[in-house]
Amino acid sequence: MCTLFHLLFLRACRMIVNGRHYRSIWLHDDGWRVEIIDQTRLPHTFTTHTLSTVEEAFHAIQAMQVRGAPLIGATAAYGICLAMRQDPSDASLQQALQQLLSSRPTAVNLHWSLQRMQTHLEPLPPDDRLAASYALAAKICDEDAATNEAIGQHGLKLIETIANEIPERRPLNILTHCNAGWLATVDWGTALAPIYKAREAGIDVHVWVDETRPRNQGAALTAWELGQQDIPHHVICDNAGGHLMQNGTVDLCIVGTDRVTARGDVCNKIGTYLKALAAADNDIPFYVALPGSTIDWRIENGFEIPIEYRPGKEVTHLTGLDDAGQRTRIRLTPEGSTAINPAFDITPAKLVTALITERGVCQASPAGLRALYPESASA
Repeated sequence: MCTLFHLLFLRACRMIVNGRHYRSIWLHDDGWRVEIIDQTRLPHTFTTHTLSTVEEAFHAIQAMQVRGAPLIGATAAYGICLAMRQDPSDASLQQALQQLLSSRPTAVNLHWSLQRMQTHLEPLPPDDRLAASYALAAKICDEDAATNEAIGQHGLKLIETIANEIPERRPLNILTHCNAGWLATVDWGTALAPIYKAREAGIDVHVWVDETRPRNQGAALTAWELGQQDIPHHVICDNAGGHLMQNGTVDLCIVGTDRVTARGDVCNKIGTYLKALAAADNDIPFYVALPGSTIDWRIENGFEIPIEYRPGKEVTHLTGLDDAGQRTRIRLTPEGSTAINPAFDITPAKLVTALITERGVCQASPAGLRALYPESASA
């Protein structure tokens, strides 16, 4: 029998997995441990994982059991909670902040979330920090879910406009890159939120899903998400997007981002820049969906953003299921061949048609961003 809490929780969740509503992060029934979906096991195995210490939260972020800028920020917030449960002292708080801040260098939401926790907790007596930390972490998660749903509503208006311009009766074809869905946030997602809203509004949508090498977040995660929601899609190799655009089978592109600068440059998963170039060459709208917490007002030029370089083995090796259904790891490259693995690239603002935020749609420019976020003038 559902309690009132569970009923309210279900109403707050967008995504359904095997008939059950989920967020991507939530508290265990004991009220203090943190539950996550282990994204390294998807799409073949859906399993949850329990975090009990700040070290485990750090590992979950670094090993990409959780990934996506908003979810990284939410996980880091709960990591502080776990640290405060063990030791609420000033030294423990500072150590936890520094440890979690070092887990991933590119996503600005990590810095934003930890700074928010620090500002809230530092003035408090140590005995008050535990309850305060859990309350703020929960608030960060609830705000993220509401923010992403608002992004979906604003993006829906763009989709409706483009769908109404299609003369023949066919699906609206949307191309996306990496995973900027529910799994990358607390709920709804950024780039996928308008697609989910369009589906709910009865718009006939079809999604081209970039595989997104080398970790294949598109093939493994976006395709899995869309399948769970019964949204038609095809997985494509990363290099097929330009071909599809040239042949008139892409109506618009929507991607997420890990950091946007004050002038509108976009840092997102490696390969985004090439899709933006192809879209510009073929006069196809290229939208970037993001919450305000992803804007880094301290940086103007996108090429000042630190780019994470991940292990070369992500390029040289693949993990999947063999024909017998057993999880296995294979090497793609010759023995002795090494690889470099930049995880992100920069798409200049001039290639972005518009930014979709929780406050509305704006041009990727200083004036466009500050019109939506006037408080940033003092940032």
